[in-house]
Amino acid sequence: MTFLLAPENMAFGIAIVLMLGIGLLEGLMAVLGGGLSHLLDSLLPDSLSPNVEVDLDHDIGSDNALSNLLGWICLGKVPALVLLVAWLCLFGLLGYGVQAATQTATGLLIPGAFAWLPALILSLPLVRYTALGLAKIIPQDQTDAVSIDSLVGEIAVIVTGTAKKGQPAQARLKDKFGTTHYVMVEPDMEDESFPSGTQVLLVSRTGPWFRAIVIPNPQLIDPIA
Repeated sequence: MTFLLAPENMAFGIAIVLMLGIGLLEGLMAVLGGGLSHLLDSLLPDSLSPNVEVDLDHDIGSDNALSNLLGWICLGKVPALVLLVAWLCLFGLLGYGVQAATQTATGLLIPGAFAWLPALILSLPLVRYTALGLAKIIPQDQTDAVSIDSLVGEIAVIVTGTAKKGQPAQARLKDKFGTTHYVMVEPDMEDESFPSGTQVLLVSRTGPWFRAIVIPNPQLIDPIA
């Protein structure tokens, strides 16, 4: 226990705790009818969206380096949350492994300010290979991928909290392929609010949030949503 809680290993302990916390939060949100994975994907900028193909042969050293890196570790093949959990797990375990080997060989631990670097370098390729393996298991049809902006015009139902101007709430909807998405929604009008269970029409997107209005045609309301 002293080794696990050593200051030099703090980064790896935090990574493992975060991984476990994300697992518990995802389970809780699933029970409540939400989805942390879909929410995380919806908050990604378009250039980092799982539905955007990344050109790894172009401008590797440019401002697109982050997008290229995320494409290399297969962000477009598995959900962002899966990659995050895989990286946290591998980073934490590899970090402890490197520190254990160093302590066995020298009797000392690598200072925390430097210990994270070998763990990071070793974890990224393993995250890629893990994602490639998971992509073969996780069912998905590439022809069913839609851009986030294409969700404008769809009907969504508020599933958590009350959406107010400047205070978005999570909403659930299905695209034309039947894939469920979780997005953050706020009213388009200042004086409106949408409590949980309200069905709304997405009319625009501003950054990671969608703006919505009350469904103008009652016939569009889904009685089983």
